[in-house]
Amino acid sequence: MKGTKELLGGRIKELRKLRRMSQEELSEKVGIDPKHLSRIEVGRGFPSLDTLEKIAGALRVEMKDMFEFEHNAADIKDIRKTIDTLIKGTNEEGLRLLAKVIRAVVR
Repeated sequence: MKGTKELLGGRIKELRKLRRMSQEELSEKVGIDPKHLSRIEVGRGFPSLDTLEKIAGALRVEMKDMFEFEHNAADIKDIRKTIDTLIKGTNEEGLRLLAKVIRAVVR
């Protein structure tokens, strides 16, 4: 199982790629060396709180979004458990929307 450093680094990389940014672009916006960002993304380094806040700002996400690792669940049981938990807290309108999304994905 991956540790927090690896999960956080992977999440930062995932968010960076979603924004279509290179490591160089993000590191420039954050004000850190690209090598340091690379080490963070592979889980060999851990950013300071200040750097983490700058990364979140540069990626236009809330800091909490960088700690959402559920989608990287280790196995199908974990994925089903996460989905079950999310569904239990959803109202009727949300369930109807989820059904539409699921239909679109599985088609």
